[in-house]
Amino acid sequence: MMAGGHPWSVSVQDAFRIQEELRSGLILTDDFGEISTVAGFDVSFSPERDLLHAAIIVIDAATLEVRESVHATAEPTFPYVPGLLSFREGPVVELAYRKLAAEPDLLMFDGQGIAHPRGLGLASHMGLLLDRPSIGCAKSRLIGEFKEPKQKRGAMRTLSIQRRKVGVVLRTRDNTKPLFVSPGHRISVESAAEWVLRTGKGYRLPEPTRLAHIAAGRAKQ
Repeated sequence: MMAGGHPWSVSVQDAFRIQEELRSGLILTDDFGEISTVAGFDVSFSPERDLLHAAIIVIDAATLEVRESVHATAEPTFPYVPGLLSFREGPVVELAYRKLAAEPDLLMFDGQGIAHPRGLGLASHMGLLLDRPSIGCAKSRLIGEFKEPKQKRGAMRTLSIQRRKVGVVLRTRDNTKPLFVSPGHRISVESAAEWVLRTGKGYRLPEPTRLAHIAAGRAKQ
C-alpha cells in the first residue's frame, strides 16, 4: 500500500524539499479503471490530549452505501505549518489505511490536491504514496484565483494559479458555499469534479468526506 521508507519525521525545510521532489511524479490524467468504491478521509485534532484522529469511510460508488469504516489515533510528530499538512496528518492517515480490508478504487480527501503552493497538497501526497486515484475536496481555498460560480448545484468555475487550471470551484448544493476541488493523483480536473458531484446526497459535502468528517469528530470525543 504505502511506498516503503517514506520519511514522515523530517524538518520543515526537508518537508518543503520533499514536496518539490514528489510533485514531478504526479499523474494528472485519468489513470484508472472501473470505480466501484470511493473512500473519504478526514482528520480531527484533540488539542487537550495532543492527538490526531483519522477516519476513513468507504462507500459503494453506485449506491453510496457504506462498505467499510476504520479509524486510527496517533500523536502528531510534525508541527502545524500551512502548506505542510500532509506531513502532520499523513502518518495517522497511513495507520488508518492499513486497517482497510480492501483498497478503495478512489480516494477523496478533505484537503487540497494540486491547488497548493507547491502543487502537492494532502490528496496529491497521499494519492502518490498509496498509488491510488485521489481527489482534494476542500471547504476553503488555499491558493488560486476564481470567479464565483452560479448558485445552482453543478455550477463551477475554474480555479487557476498564474493562468494554469488547477481545479474548479464547484457548487454542490443550491445557494450554498462552493467547494474547492482539485485532482490529487491519477485523475483529471474534470473527472475529479464529476466524482464529487456523483457522490453527493444533497449536502454541501460529498458523502465520502461528509461521513468521514462525522466519524473523525466522534473519534475525537
